[in-house]
Amino acid sequence: MDSTLPFSPSVWRLVRAGVLVVLALTCFADFAVLFLRHPPTETAVTSWIPVFITGPLAVLSLPDNRWLPSPARRAALVAAMSLTLSCVCLFLPQHWSGWGFLEMMALLALVIRVLAQGRPARTAGWTVVALVVAVLVMPLRNRNPGTAVGAVYVITVVLAVCLILGTALRAQEARRRRAVQDVRQAERLALARDLHDLVAHHMTGIIVQANAARTIHATAPDKVEPILEAIALAGTETLESMRRLVRVLREENHTPLRPGDLLAELGGLAAEFTRRDPDGPPLRLEFTAAARSTRFSPEVETSAYRVVQEALTNIRRHAPGERATVHLDAVADWLYVTVTNTAPHHQPARPAGGHGGLGLVGLRERVEALDGTFRAGPTGTGHWQVSAALPRHPQPGT
Repeated sequence: MDSTLPFSPSVWRLVRAGVLVVLALTCFADFAVLFLRHPPTETAVTSWIPVFITGPLAVLSLPDNRWLPSPARRAALVAAMSLTLSCVCLFLPQHWSGWGFLEMMALLALVIRVLAQGRPARTAGWTVVALVVAVLVMPLRNRNPGTAVGAVYVITVVLAVCLILGTALRAQEARRRRAVQDVRQAERLALARDLHDLVAHHMTGIIVQANAARTIHATAPDKVEPILEAIALAGTETLESMRRLVRVLREENHTPLRPGDLLAELGGLAAEFTRRDPDGPPLRLEFTAAARSTRFSPEVETSAYRVVQEALTNIRRHAPGERATVHLDAVADWLYVTVTNTAPHHQPARPAGGHGGLGLVGLRERVEALDGTFRAGPTGTGHWQVSAALPRHPQPGT
């Protein structure tokens, strides 16, 4: 089963347990029909094949495994196997031949799965057609027209339900992928806006320092050299930031951004977080000595601020009243940002970061755009943690 579908872990556990129960009952029904309805001496060989060969093989094609072919390819092989057995039952004289309820159940599950996640679409479509045909001809194995007509009608209704369910899951997954893509694009634009404002800030400083150097050149030439070094440094940072704006457009409606003191800005975030939840524990800020003394590029500090801001927003939405800690550390040329909160007493209705974690998707896009790494998820102690590692000076070609 595809664990990427938007279900919570509890729902997935319930679905897996339900599937196992249904498969066990279906297998029991196959054995009951095979051994109780007819004596073994009157049972055709083709009645044993669905119970011991095609049924189990069809079930084994359902789970994911990296060593196995794609789901669509496995489904096509199972459909071919089932159709081959049905043709054998139709064209060879048999005294009595069973359907194989376990095999049919697995084929129906494959219909839903291939529709929900099969790619490319054309391959998935042809595979579903083969599965549908394999399911519809199964009642013809016992060569009893009266029974086959009623069974085909019931199976057609069940197939219609499976097709609708698979199509709905596919549409939902397509909407989720589009939403993730939109969030990533929006985060790229937001990063571009931040970088554009930082470039404007640097250029303003360069112009001011250049004018100051020209003014004092005649009266104090010894003070010109430090000014030129500051201009060179600011120009280098500006060039690195501008290179990150390649292929990214900037929207007009935005709030201008100026680089400031990261620690002071995080202190303001902490005060705002505590003000919004006066009954809860205060937010704890932990800054190592290295984080306090190290200077990072403006876009790195801005991204660190965004990571903490989004993480605190998620805590306020999905774990209100829980204890939260923001930790900053600097090791070598990296800035490490970690936001941890205790587990909520009540399970939130939706995962942190919104349904599908789209807010976290945007953070990942921003951090990885600066050659950093991002992680969000539960810890071994049951807490929720958002962490990012950002390089002190991202590579200019990023």
